[in-house]
Amino acid sequence: MKIYLDLLLLLNFIYDGLLLITVSVALKRNVSFKRIILGSLFGSLSTLIIILPLNKYLLFILKIISGLIMLIITFSYHNFKYFLNNLIYLYMCSVILAGFLVFLKIQFNNLSYVLILLISPFILYVYLKEQKNLKEIVNYHKNVTITLKNNRTLNLKGFIDSGNTLKDPITHKYIILINKNKLKGIYNIRSPMYVPINTVSSHSLLECISIKNIQIDNKVYTNYLLGLSSEFTRKDEADCLLNYHILEEE
Repeated sequence: MKIYLDLLLLLNFIYDGLLLITVSVALKRNVSFKRIILGSLFGSLSTLIIILPLNKYLLFILKIISGLIMLIITFSYHNFKYFLNNLIYLYMCSVILAGFLVFLKIQFNNLSYVLILLISPFILYVYLKEQKNLKEIVNYHKNVTITLKNNRTLNLKGFIDSGNTLKDPITHKYIILINKNKLKGIYNIRSPMYVPINTVSSHSLLECISIKNIQIDNKVYTNYLLGLSSEFTRKDEADCLLNYHILEEE
């Protein structure tokens, strides 16, 4: 069996580039085209390991390792969850693309490489579009505008957290969680209220303040308090945890 290395490198360079672009668009990774080129180049060169006299198991391990390095070159390493999302999406897209191409090869025996290269971006585009449609059915990430009592506003990225069902038993208002530092220089906390919250292991008081309203997707909500926590950090790239009750109001 003849292997044309130049064609093999070119095809893998293009496929890796398409996959990395798909991951970048799908996960909204703000990476430069230069990093995608470098990642694709490394991924393409790593295919040369197939000419090494190694058993199939070692070749498989080396291929996985090269994929991990390709992701780090392209997207860097911020934290484990960020890296894991990139990895999962890369292999999901790889399986989708490879599956379609194998199907087309079986159906059309004389399918040319040029036609395959033209079809591949279309396959990934359709996959991206379907993923977007699914996310729009229930979108847990929201752009949030919170209007405080002093008429100052906070523009935040919100995440609807199924674990946040906090509600003040006295005012019967639902609670949105943010880091207390978000209010520095914007709002002077004079008379907060303290709402009892219960977790599996403890009972505590959560510092809260009243707000005028919050606006999500051009809809205004008034039956909410702002819960302030110095321990809260960004979750799923969001600045605040929205109350799950918002889904019921939608």
